[in-house]
Amino acid sequence: MIKSTLMKSIMTLAGASALAFAAATATAHGHDGHKKGQDGHKEHMTQAEPGEIGSAAPAFTLMDTEGNEVSLSDFEGKVVVLEWFNPQCPFVVKHHKKFDTMTATQKWAKEQDVVWLAINSGAPGKQGHGVELNSKMKDEWNISYPILMDESGEIGRAYGAKTTPHMFIIAEDGTIAYNGAIDSDRSISKAGEINFVEAALKAHLAGETIETASTRPYGCSVKYGKAG
Repeated sequence: MIKSTLMKSIMTLAGASALAFAAATATAHGHDGHKKGQDGHKEHMTQAEPGEIGSAAPAFTLMDTEGNEVSLSDFEGKVVVLEWFNPQCPFVVKHHKKFDTMTATQKWAKEQDVVWLAINSGAPGKQGHGVELNSKMKDEWNISYPILMDESGEIGRAYGAKTTPHMFIIAEDGTIAYNGAIDSDRSISKAGEINFVEAALKAHLAGETIETASTRPYGCSVKYGKAG
């Protein structure tokens, strides 16, 4: 009888110890898991992809073809459209010479007090590079907005600009509201039935959600130099 009672006591103590150990282990693991989860969340929050919708638009200061310094901060509180540009790219020619996609959309946008800027991120010696060429084509194509020179490619890379053209809309609060193509026809000879930039601007200016906030851009690759 005494032996049986003693065995029961030992088993009870062993069970309690096992439960205490399991609880401590679970607490420790749970704490570590929560901490890792928090760290992962922080990492996700601070590492937005270039050009990600809702992320802060990278600041920049660049010179235009007229020798003027232009900063994104000059237009704080306004909607800004960025157009990646290369005057020798057939797809840029399509939207500036074959069709008036860019100039017509920009003219309408300007009436809505929207700022429009073109950026050429081509490196020296690459297709479409150079102030002289870009200034010449600005005149020939009656481009009324600035063409900014980003020879280092730093700003193009910061936005994740892949093609010419590649379009971005920056909202009044400085976040990216649209990223992608100018329109819906990826061919070199036809204008698209849907102008994504115009549609996005109309929705945003009306206080509505942009239904198509991101599309795949098309055109020539941006003629970046070697990354520094």
